[in-house]
Amino acid sequence: MTRIAIIAAMPGELKPFLASNTKGGWAHKRRGNVHLWRQTWADGIEWVAACSGAGVDAATRAFSEVEKDGPVDLVISTGWAGALTDEFATGCAFHVSRVLDARTGERFEASTLSHPGALLVTSPIVAGEAEKLRLAGAYGAGLVDMEAAGVARLAAMRGIPFYCVKGVSDGFRDRLPDFNRFIGPAGEFRLVGLVLYSLLRPWHWPALMRMGENSKKAAGEIAELLCEILNQRGIISKSNGYPDLKH
Repeated sequence: MTRIAIIAAMPGELKPFLASNTKGGWAHKRRGNVHLWRQTWADGIEWVAACSGAGVDAATRAFSEVEKDGPVDLVISTGWAGALTDEFATGCAFHVSRVLDARTGERFEASTLSHPGALLVTSPIVAGEAEKLRLAGAYGAGLVDMEAAGVARLAAMRGIPFYCVKGVSDGFRDRLPDFNRFIGPAGEFRLVGLVLYSLLRPWHWPALMRMGENSKKAAGEIAELLCEILNQRGIISKSNGYPDLKH
């Protein structure tokens, strides 16, 4: 059995990919605060997608839950990211070739189908406008997320291939609410809190609407790049019905 783990933070990041299979649905279960989707193929390949919220700790929990059912042979970190330069357009997805951990200074190489791939920095907080400027200057990175370095570290410890695909939900110059106040201690996103906060601050509405549209488009492009990786690795075959993307 070859097991492929796809680790994200939020279900919405995986939605187009999970919907793109034309031969049967994914089996879904929830263990604690980790969502797991499983697809097993006749050729001895199992795909497991998992998410447990924002941050390295949440990504580690998601990876751990996948491993409870058996060792992982390849892992992909995916989901939304913020742009640190104008080069990375909102709504687009990118292969990442190197991941930097802003908290520890560690650097992790990622396999990629795109040369050169993007440079991504993992931050312990949601990066607003000022933090994006700081990270861009300090690391020379093009993208920022909150999970990839944690997944990369686990892959390195296990000696398994690591890929990273990120879709840009917010641009370098976008002015958005401070999302950190809406992330709980376990990495859960408190959508109701954001909605209530934003209702009283209509000046945030246009930027939030753009972010919603960009996130949806980026998730669709993430699905396409995930299928590219799986196809290049010989993990997708005509028998399993991929790709047929519906986004």
